[in-house]
Amino acid sequence: MLSLFDTDHKRKSAALTGLVMSLLVVGLFFFGITYLDPPEEFGIALNFGTSDVGQGNIQPTEPLRAASQEMVKEQQEAVKEKVSQTAPKVAEEVLTQDKEDAYVIKKQLEAKKKAEEVARKERIQREAIAKKQAEELEKRRKLDALIGGVSNGNGTATGGQGNDNTAGDKGKITGDPNANGYYGNGAGGGGGDYQLGNRKPISRPKPDYICDEEGLVVVSIEVNVSGKVIKATPGIKGSTNTAACLLSQAKEAAMNTTWQPDANAPSKQIGIIKYRFSLSQ
Repeated sequence: MLSLFDTDHKRKSAALTGLVMSLLVVGLFFFGITYLDPPEEFGIALNFGTSDVGQGNIQPTEPLRAASQEMVKEQQEAVKEKVSQTAPKVAEEVLTQDKEDAYVIKKQLEAKKKAEEVARKERIQREAIAKKQAEELEKRRKLDALIGGVSNGNGTATGGQGNDNTAGDKGKITGDPNANGYYGNGAGGGGGDYQLGNRKPISRPKPDYICDEEGLVVVSIEVNVSGKVIKATPGIKGSTNTAACLLSQAKEAAMNTTWQPDANAPSKQIGIIKYRFSLSQ
């Protein structure tokens, strides 16, 4: 150890080194690092206030806690009052809807009951009419038996027959007891009975025979291009019998007659149909 400082040169070098080190230590102490690494933490900075809500840019100088509490209380009371006012209205609407539904159901039940009552009365009326008709038929049968009906061969009357409301055995003395008709058959006519230019009839229904009349009935007709009769006038010139029962059946048969369609024909082509009614079989 002493050999390190055995010369003046070594001792001077050691003294100079110690002086420089001392100066460096003093310099670091006075002029060294002035900040902390890492820096000291102070937390999150918040603005001072006295309530959870606020408005404006000026910090109040006096606490507003009491005012805020009163405001919150007022808001709560306003909400409660609004709820208390709304609840009865909602309840009233519910009750009103229930009343309307009950009223509709009541009306439907009343209508159903009324319809059932009407149907019951109609059924009773139909039954009464049927019963009355049966009684009338029985009375007529007994009356026919008394005044003489169709004989069964041993002199015993078998009752009346016909489609009228008067007692008797309807028909012709020269007719057939097994026939269903009470009058002669109406003939639809042969060639020449249907006249409509060069157009021919497709369907030629015969008129029904509903009365004890005979003769010729001429019907004027109007036919469109498709072959449908759009108008029929029975009993025109040339008719030999204009009884209403013949005219009505002739008109109905004429209206149901169809003709050949003709696109070149007039929209209302005029023609005639002749119906001959005869009482002979």
